[in-house]
Formats: sequence, structure tokens, C-alpha cells
Amino acid sequence: MSNPLRRRFRIELLAGLKVVWPVFSALLGLMAGLGVLVAALEDWPLADGLYFAFVSGLTIGYGDLVPKAPLARVLAISIGITGILLAGLVAAIGVQALNAALGETRGR
Repeated sequence: MSNPLRRRFRIELLAGLKVVWPVFSALLGLMAGLGVLVAALEDWPLADGLYFAFVSGLTIGYGDLVPKAPLARVLAISIGITGILLAGLVAAIGVQALNAALGETRGR
């Protein structure tokens, strides 16, 4: 990508993030909140619960922390679904920004 295209992409990406910021921040907050709940149920430190939530939600899943309690496992599924929604939202914003940047540089 050339510099004007990259600049246009960044501008469009930030514009897209401004539009979906309430949803984006709600998903981040939900993921963090679910991580805090899992940490409380599993007697993990708070940092481990947040780590588990974001590693699991972003589908990295190292497997170093595994919830044992049934409710914590259900919450882990909810974390996974939230992470898929979050990743899909970021991907959609990126695609939209790229389409807008390419369309503008091609004179559409």
C-alpha cells in the first residue's frame, strides 16, 4: 500500500471505530467482566481471570488455565462467543475501511 492509501485507511479505520465504539467497548467490558467472574469462581487471582478471558476470547487458548466449576465452564463458552463477536467487529471495520480507502483512491 502506498502512503496516501495507508493514510486514508487509518482515517477510515478510526471513523469506523468511532461509529461502533459503544458496541466495541461493551464487548470488551463484557469479556473482562466474565473473566472476573471466572476468577472468583475458580479462586484465581484477578489477573489470571482477565488473562484467561482474553486468551480464550481471542481464540488463542494456551490451555494453561482451565476452569473446573460447571458455571465457570459455561462462562468460558460465553467468553468465546464474545471474543468471536469482537474479532468479527474488528474485521468488519477493517474491511470497510480498506474498501473506502481503495474506492477513494480509484476515484469512486
